[in-house]
Amino acid sequence: MAFPQAASRFLVPLGLAVAVAQASIYDVPGGFRAVMFDRFSGVKDTATSEGTHFLVPWLQRAILYDCRIKPRNISTTTGSKDLQMVSITLRVLSRPDVEHLPRIYQSLGLDYDERVLPSIGNEVLKAIVAQFDAAELITQREVVSSRIRADLLQRAGEFNIKLEDVSITHLTFGKEFTQAVEAKQIAQQDAERAKFIVEKAEQERQAAVIRAEGEAEAAATISKAMDKAGDAFIALRKIEASKAIVQSLAANGNVTYIPSSGVLLNVPTK
Repeated sequence: MAFPQAASRFLVPLGLAVAVAQASIYDVPGGFRAVMFDRFSGVKDTATSEGTHFLVPWLQRAILYDCRIKPRNISTTTGSKDLQMVSITLRVLSRPDVEHLPRIYQSLGLDYDERVLPSIGNEVLKAIVAQFDAAELITQREVVSSRIRADLLQRAGEFNIKLEDVSITHLTFGKEFTQAVEAKQIAQQDAERAKFIVEKAEQERQAAVIRAEGEAEAAATISKAMDKAGDAFIALRKIEASKAIVQSLAANGNVTYIPSSGVLLNVPTK
C-alpha cells in the first residue's frame, strides 16, 4: 500500500510541471507575428517572429497577428467635378507593418483593417473623384488610379498599414450621364450617315458629269465621221447592228427563222 501512495505523490507534481511547461510554450504559424503582453510592463516593443517561443504563464500573453496580404473591396458613390453621380469600387491588397505591430495593437486592436481602410478609402475616393469631370474619369483612368493610390498609401501609412496594390475594378455613372452619352453616340452616328449621303450624292454627280462628257465626245466623233464618210458611215453602223442581232438569234435555240428564199426544211412552196 505504501508504493501507490508514494507514486501518487510524484504524479501530482509531475502533472503540474507538464501543465506549466505546456502553458509556457506557444507557436507562431507561418505568415503570423505575435505581440507579447506583460501584466507588469504592458505591450512589448518588438513582435515575435515565426516558430516556437516561451512565455511566463499567467504573467504574459501572446496575441497573434496575421501578416499575410488581405484583399478588400472599397465602394462608394460620390459626385464628380461636373456634378455627375459616380459609383466607384477599389480593390486593395493590404497587410500590417510588422515593425509597428505593438503600436497597432495598442491603438487599433486586432481588427485594425476594419476600422481604418473603409473610412480612409471613402475619404480618398470622394476627394479625388471631385477633381475630375465624368468624361475625364474615363479618358484619364490611369491618372485617376495613380492619384488614388498615392493618397491612399499616404493615409494608410499614418496607421502603420502597408498597401501592396490599389486598383479600380468598377466605375459606373448615373442614369442621366449614361443617357447623355447614348444621345451623343446617336448624334454622331446620324452625322456620319449624313456625311456618307452627301459624299455619295457628290460621287453620283461627278459620275453623271463624266458620263455626259463621254456621250458628248462620242456624239462629236460620230458627227465628224458622218461629215467625212456621209451615208457610208450610217450603212456601216446598220451592218454592225444587224450582225450583232443575227449572232444573238443564232445562239438562241428557241428561235426559228425562215430564209429569204422561202424554203423551210426542203418543203416545196406553191
